Amino acid sequence: MAPRANWKGFLKVAEVNCPVALYTAASTSERIAFHTLNRATGHRVRRQFVDSDTGKPVDREEQVKGYEVGSGEYIMLDPDEVAAAVPDSDKTLAVSAFIGCGDIDDVYFDKPYYLAPSDRHAEEAYALIREGMRKKQVAALAQTVLFRRVRTVLIRAHGPGLIATTLNFDYEVRSAKEAFDSVPEIKIKGEMLELAEHIIKTKSGKFDPKAFEDRYEAALAELVKAKSEGRKIEVRKEPRQDKVVDLMAALRESAGLSGKKRAAAGTAKSKAKAAPARRKAS
Repeated sequence: MAPRANWKGFLKVAEVNCPVALYTAASTSERIAFHTLNRATGHRVRRQFVDSDTGKPVDREEQVKGYEVGSGEYIMLDPDEVAAAVPDSDKTLAVSAFIGCGDIDDVYFDKPYYLAPSDRHAEEAYALIREGMRKKQVAALAQTVLFRRVRTVLIRAHGPGLIATTLNFDYEVRSAKEAFDSVPEIKIKGEMLELAEHIIKTKSGKFDPKAFEDRYEAALAELVKAKSEGRKIEVRKEPRQDKVVDLMAALRESAGLSGKKRAAAGTAKSKAKAAPARRKAS
């Protein structure tokens, strides 16, 4: 069964128009989902909106949006008024610029989508845009109305197709200074840095998404299976995390240089330094 498009429109580069469709690239729909139940009856419970002052339920038709301007003071907005703020859409992803593929900081990346031609007549124009970007090693910046909001989209060549990633606006991305302001500037050098480099080198590899398992999801599936079969569930305690007291010792242990290995490595290093001196004296 073909996936359902989230959005259909046109990818526009200068005077070239290409009918395209947007498909979800990453989804959480396959995750295990739980419902909230009444423990006594086993029936599902439903959420209900109540007035915070009177405690009485408020029907859906009586609910309106409100923006808080002061403590307990709100500006009410009717659904029609909110809808009027949604920008008009011409269903066009208009490319405003081409940039280097690595020119945007990853913190601006929001959600990835597959961007594909929406009909057979679009295939040639689609291939032209894709191959042009691939050859020049660039990505396209475009804007359109997606899901009721104007969104900036980064479009990149990806295999036989295109990936369109929505971008966060500048006001949505928090300053890194807030997180890193208290991080002290420490110079790492000597054996400590060499050991770190060695560990990184020995653990070099490639990203394979299939190699990473969602252990929580797997544990939930096993939990549901065990409960359905009437098996006893053992509640695990959180493992104790011991603090690393000696960073150098931890690095040596990670690099496999503890105990005798470290002594042997030190002897070999000393011999290597002494050898040129002996040759020079002779």
